Amino acid sequence: MKKYIVSSVFAILLVAVLQGCFRTNIGIPEELKPTLPSVPFDYKDQSFWSSNFRTIFDNSFMKERFDYMNNDVITLGRVLFYDTKLSVNNTVSCGTCHKQRAAFSDVTALSRGFEDKMTQRNTPPVINAMMMNDLFWDSRSHSVQDLVLKPVQHEVEMGMESMDILTQKLSRTEYYPELFRKAFGSVYISEVNIQEALTQFVQSMISAGSKYDKGLDNDFVDFNPMEKMGYEVFRSTKAKCATCHSEPNFTVSSFIQTNPTLDISGNFFLSPFMGGDVVLMEAMPGGGFGGSYGVTSNTTNIGLDVIYADQGRMNGQFKIPSIRNIELTAPYMHDGRFNTLDEVVEHYSKNIRPHAPLDAKFMDNVGGVKPIGLSEIEKQALVAFLKTLTDNSFVTDKKFSNPFKP
Repeated sequence: MKKYIVSSVFAILLVAVLQGCFRTNIGIPEELKPTLPSVPFDYKDQSFWSSNFRTIFDNSFMKERFDYMNNDVITLGRVLFYDTKLSVNNTVSCGTCHKQRAAFSDVTALSRGFEDKMTQRNTPPVINAMMMNDLFWDSRSHSVQDLVLKPVQHEVEMGMESMDILTQKLSRTEYYPELFRKAFGSVYISEVNIQEALTQFVQSMISAGSKYDKGLDNDFVDFNPMEKMGYEVFRSTKAKCATCHSEPNFTVSSFIQTNPTLDISGNFFLSPFMGGDVVLMEAMPGGGFGGSYGVTSNTTNIGLDVIYADQGRMNGQFKIPSIRNIELTAPYMHDGRFNTLDEVVEHYSKNIRPHAPLDAKFMDNVGGVKPIGLSEIEKQALVAFLKTLTDNSFVTDKKFSNPFKP
């Protein structure tokens, strides 16, 4: 018996020694570390924006928030966005499901969370979120600030139920104290500062360099005949696309404020329901403030089903997303049911299902479905135009990339 115990102890010690030698000789890193530029990227560079886009941006409440943003804070946010330490078991980051090459959407209908469970909805792209007041498929968040920690704390997505555990984890991580010092002037790591850094990084993701954007400055001289035809179809009263996906951000117009509330941490609340005076809300389909979108937070029912397993915000109503970079964000809809743009266009053209809360633009005068009925050439042209909204510079820009990859 003694001989067996001695042999076992010797074997354990031998394994420990060999593992130590192996780790020393091979140089296995204890953890991945982000590779960052010595001088932070300039996240506020507007040189590539079209003049039209820049003018609209500068004459809205967004300018104040944009001017407040800081490159060191955004750099920290970039690291946090891609760090798997933000999940409870260190396996999933924000960037796991929001992939840059897919305009920060996912490439599958549903995404896998920290325990390999599937999410219930398609991962929406992160595109110009600063310009939106209603976020998630059910529009349950009214600002980026409110949004950013919800996936971190979600029981399927990242599982970090206690933010105290996260702050302690990051405090013990070698590279974070200095990043927080540069960003906020102190090595102290708090939930508020994690939230602010992620907010600023997400808000810095401005996509405004597509072929369409360049066309705003040169009267679309680079558009081919099919793209020009598709643009006309998009804006036509027949297709009605622009009534929901309005320019320049190609989503429903949002509330515009002149004096958004600034809290003690420097965070702007961008929703009129969270503070600030509403001075203008552009007319929405359904009729202004009292219209159908106005009371359902920019969601609508587009006749995907007759009976909805997922009711969305209510009665099968889901957020009207921006369709910028839509060529890159397949599969489409809240459940990822459509794999191609052709399938999406076909749905609107002739496959809308009858439903009591169906958007009024798709209904006839007796409450039935009124098919749009695009011709084959109109469908092809519309898809051609939608591809002009692709911003290749955005999905390849190093400053939005994963800093943990070489």
